[in-house]
Amino acid sequence: MYPEHTPHVPVQRAVEVHQPTPYPPAVPVATPVVPVQSGTVPAVASIVLPDGRVVTGYAINPAQPEPVDAKRAVSRTAVNVALGGAGFLAVCGGLVLLTSFIAALTAFITQLIILAAVIFGGWIAVQIFSTRGHQGGTTVNIRKAVIKRNHFHS
Repeated sequence: MYPEHTPHVPVQRAVEVHQPTPYPPAVPVATPVVPVQSGTVPAVASIVLPDGRVVTGYAINPAQPEPVDAKRAVSRTAVNVALGGAGFLAVCGGLVLLTSFIAALTAFITQLIILAAVIFGGWIAVQIFSTRGHQGGTTVNIRKAVIKRNHFHS
């Protein structure tokens, strides 16, 4: 993209130098004494700035943090007992869930077996007691057979 070995002449620009203007040193000015008001009204403070302006406002006391009670160290034995108890409860809960799952699975399989027996038994009963099932086989009707036997054709 750029040609190689090209002579490059630096561009010269006019440079302006800015010198900072020093401020006169700040002279500490004594703040006027304001009488402290008693009661719930906070004291009003006035401050004279170095340039002669006066700023008046309420004095804000920095918030003091509440003292923190030193925490006692927890013994390792107490931590181990607590963790062991939590682990034991987790294992017991898991065993209860496993037992419930096995009981539910057993009941489900039992119901499937009973359903299959009812369906298969019903199919067999329909085959035995229906009149349509015997049309293709040999049917023997005793009354007709007796009548046919006693009836002579010449």
